[in-house]
Amino acid sequence: MDKKNTIFITGANGEIGHGLIIKLSDSKDVRIITLDLSKLDTKLKPLIYEEFRGSVTDKNLVNKIFNKYKINTIYHLAAILSTGAEKNPELAQEVNVGGTALLLEIANRNMIKLQHKIKFIFPSTVAVYGILDIKTKQKTGAIKENEYLTPITMYGINKLYCENLGKYYSESYRLLATHNKRYIDFRCVRFPGIISASTIPTGGTSDYAPEILHAAAKGQKYKCFVRPDTTIPFMVMPDAIKALLQLVEVPKKKLRHAIYNVQGFSASAKEISKIVKFAFPESKISFNPDINRQKIVDSWPESIDDTRAKKDWGWKPNFNFERAFRDYLVPEIKKNY
Repeated sequence: MDKKNTIFITGANGEIGHGLIIKLSDSKDVRIITLDLSKLDTKLKPLIYEEFRGSVTDKNLVNKIFNKYKINTIYHLAAILSTGAEKNPELAQEVNVGGTALLLEIANRNMIKLQHKIKFIFPSTVAVYGILDIKTKQKTGAIKENEYLTPITMYGINKLYCENLGKYYSESYRLLATHNKRYIDFRCVRFPGIISASTIPTGGTSDYAPEILHAAAKGQKYKCFVRPDTTIPFMVMPDAIKALLQLVEVPKKKLRHAIYNVQGFSASAKEISKIVKFAFPESKISFNPDINRQKIVDSWPESIDDTRAKKDWGWKPNFNFERAFRDYLVPEIKKNY
């Protein structure tokens, strides 16, 4: 086997997976291995080395992949998202927690056996935060990584647990189970709501933002499931991919933390609908809040503080609110429809 950097992506057929594979494939020095329950998008197949179909909870399958390849980097994207997790919390627990725990354990054993380090890149979420009421949310401002860690959703609870599990394998575990001091290089980025122009939203509670945009581009009516004043942090997909690729390249000695907030901008549902209507004047957007989903987004902060990422690895988004729609979302989505 040659010396290419072997990258393993779980949940590869999701929104982030699409953008990540396209960017990673620009390098000739990488071998991309993917895992997903669904068949990989046809346009992505020429960009990868091998595709595996199945669940990240399948111990035999995951072991098979690690036995076949000496994996250098893992992007663990597979997850049941927030709305889906509320509908089926048992499945969410099995996939989000069980799958992550299995992957960390197998990666750790493989790492010790082959005497090499593995970077484990874990995308977390603004859903790990939980604010009790709107007044507190509005007064608090940008929230730091160690504040308000009281999630109210299964998805947020799962992700917060897995963040701690990742730290356990990257810090304490090496003292308990290894003598050679080799350990998983666990790096976590907490994403806000992500808006993509190229893929259809798939069950996130923040998906009202991309749903407004895609419906407008298709000339369809859209009833937004949150109040017009609902404000949470967002970023566009190119910045989300940028954050993952930037974090993975930072020398370990520069990272003072395992977990980092990142965001692009904060916007209300009303502001989003207004800018979408400007781009698509015929769009018809109304508001019909869903009690349960509204409660979830009300528990998330209006903004998150990404000072850690800026200081430790020079994080800076390319897109603010205006640029996101003017230079990326609107022109790209017009191409798709």
